[in-house]
Amino acid sequence: MTTEATTGTSATPATESNGLEVRQKALQEELRELIDVVGPAPLVDLLLERAFQLNATDIHIDPNPNGLRIRLRVDGMLHDVMQLPQKLTAQVISRLKIMAGMDITERRVAQDGHISKSVIKHQRDIRVGGGPTIYGERLVLRLMPDEQSFTQLDELGFEPEQLAKVKKLVDVPYGVFLSVGPVGSGKSTTVYSALTMRNRSTESVVTIEDPVERHMDGINQIQIDTKIGFTFVKCLRGVLRQDPDVMMVGEIRDPETAQIAVRAGLTGVTVLSTLHANHSLAVLDVFREFGVSPMFIVDGLKCVIAQRLIRKICPECREEYSPDATAIAILKLSDEEAATTKLVRGKGCDSCFSTGYSGRTGVFEVLTFSPELRQAILQADGKVDLREMAIGGGLLTLEEAARRKVLRGDTTIEELLHLQNAIVD
Repeated sequence: MTTEATTGTSATPATESNGLEVRQKALQEELRELIDVVGPAPLVDLLLERAFQLNATDIHIDPNPNGLRIRLRVDGMLHDVMQLPQKLTAQVISRLKIMAGMDITERRVAQDGHISKSVIKHQRDIRVGGGPTIYGERLVLRLMPDEQSFTQLDELGFEPEQLAKVKKLVDVPYGVFLSVGPVGSGKSTTVYSALTMRNRSTESVVTIEDPVERHMDGINQIQIDTKIGFTFVKCLRGVLRQDPDVMMVGEIRDPETAQIAVRAGLTGVTVLSTLHANHSLAVLDVFREFGVSPMFIVDGLKCVIAQRLIRKICPECREEYSPDATAIAILKLSDEEAATTKLVRGKGCDSCFSTGYSGRTGVFEVLTFSPELRQAILQADGKVDLREMAIGGGLLTLEEAARRKVLRGDTTIEELLHLQNAIVD
């Protein structure tokens, strides 16, 4: 990431490090005091409690020669919390595996587990994944969203013209509505938000998930179980015989699921799902690899939303500054614009642990299929740059959506650069 001298970061590396060290030392001291008094079990409970309070999404527990390194992922970034001594390693790992229903005697293979909200007395479940390393067992805990809290489409970060388009397309009574991006880009949140719009007593709504992430009143939610052969494909076929109006498929992972989902969209069902793709038009390549014909793609897909999450500037320590030559070039500002533009960064404060950031928001590109784009996809002769055609037809790209957020003072130019680096094909 660029330094403040060139682009004006929201906090210098030293300042950010100092703030994180303060948090680390405070939590480390709290955990150490608890160990001295009551041992590893309450230590684990406190760690989970603090992780929820800090809005962490993941806890990484990594073995090393000195014990266990514990880190929390907050706003997409991993931060060190503490190093647990070697003597506590076995007890802490065993405690978590028991809570997750995992086999504590098996240390040679990867395992998956689940800590229910009833076990930890929170409103959120925890997924646990573990496996062997050269220094012992490693565990990663994914803290699931609060199932009682549903984000509305208006709150996700869409640009106004994108939001209007998405709301209109979600209400179309047939076709496939996709959210695409890498792991941790907020795809499930977007799909759940869209699903909330269609949760009406006049429609039959079914979800097929692995696992069910959020419980929704009024919706039939199904969890697949590959151990007994109850896969996405088998469940999809069964649900299509049950008169659905709306189906949410947790993720399209294989050719058969893709083909069934697209065919369902063509036969009068609204299908909401997610897919791993770098940007919106990359979906075309993925579906072609899955064996879906171009005609089915352009007729079945109604909307493809590519998305990423970027950090927001802390509201408590915001400050304005004038862009330098590098920032002006990155933002593609004219001389007139550069003379009047003020950018915003976070100085760093106690509220944001001196990082200058607090929370995250989404940036999106919303692809629909104009007659010209449909025809170009069907021809697929390589002579037409489909992405350039889509942009010429009004597609707002991820980069442009992030640029707008920088100019509005929602995020920093460093987050824009990070996004640009992450989506290079």
